[in-house]
Amino acid sequence: MTADTHVPNPKGLLCNAGAGAAAGVIAATFVCPLDVIKTRFQVHGLPTLGNGTVRGSLIVGSLEQIFQREGLRGMYRGLSPTVLALLPNWAVYFTIYDQLKSFLSSDDEVGNHQLSIGANMIAAAGAGSVTTIVTNPLWVVKTRFQTQGMRTGVVPYRNTFSALRRIAHEEGIRGLYSGLVPALAGISHVAIQFPLYEKIKIYLADRDNTTSDKLGASDVAVASSVSKIIASTLTYPHEVVRSRLQEQGHHSEKRYSGVVDCIKKVFQQEGITGFYRGCATNLIRTTPAAVITFTSFEMIHRFLVAKFPPESHHQTF
Repeated sequence: MTADTHVPNPKGLLCNAGAGAAAGVIAATFVCPLDVIKTRFQVHGLPTLGNGTVRGSLIVGSLEQIFQREGLRGMYRGLSPTVLALLPNWAVYFTIYDQLKSFLSSDDEVGNHQLSIGANMIAAAGAGSVTTIVTNPLWVVKTRFQTQGMRTGVVPYRNTFSALRRIAHEEGIRGLYSGLVPALAGISHVAIQFPLYEKIKIYLADRDNTTSDKLGASDVAVASSVSKIIASTLTYPHEVVRSRLQEQGHHSEKRYSGVVDCIKKVFQQEGITGFYRGCATNLIRTTPAAVITFTSFEMIHRFLVAKFPPESHHQTF
């Protein structure tokens, strides 16, 4: 391994950050209406109309219900804090992930960088920990925005920054970091998704006799969708717990004293199915979101690297 292998390159960091931020925003905007539905399913359960059911397709019926009651704005509740969170989220994540992979990799006999599955999982988890802690307050605001249309008797938040100020004033730092523990538990998601994504890319590259950084958009889409579906299904229960803890404020009628209390009450009142509320909607939302995010990242990153080549480029995506 050469002496400068792990020295961060400013241009490389900027390429990762720029591509990650752009990819995250594109994906978030595209799937925001489905994200609103998923969050409401997680927190309040299945929606109802006058006759007690949602007509036709659950997702289509839910979209119609939101549009009728809250207009187009209701379908994009939480988009502002989502974008504000995703700008640093993916920018920081992809940058730290790449640097950790570089640090943890070793060279084989011919000088190629090799990364074990365990090291890859550590890199993904490390990057996920940092981004989760940095952006948690914005995810709390996003969840509150997406569910406040269903709550009565509560003064609605005007915008992202006023929501941050109100939560900090009314609930303190604990309110801004509600749901942090299950969110950190959700790092298991990326610890599964990213190594699996890498391995699928390597498999597809070997099949086509090429390298993973030269795969076409369709192959990147396959790798990202398969890895996302598997990781999301295995780790979904933590999202329900996180959303419920983030949604409840001191005005909410639902009160959980913490993660353990939330898990116990969900299981006692709703059983195992309670931990998978909105899972189907989540897969419909997150799978195209993952495809858009990863494919956009790959294409934008390649473009930026071509325009602003790092002096000593070491990108393993």
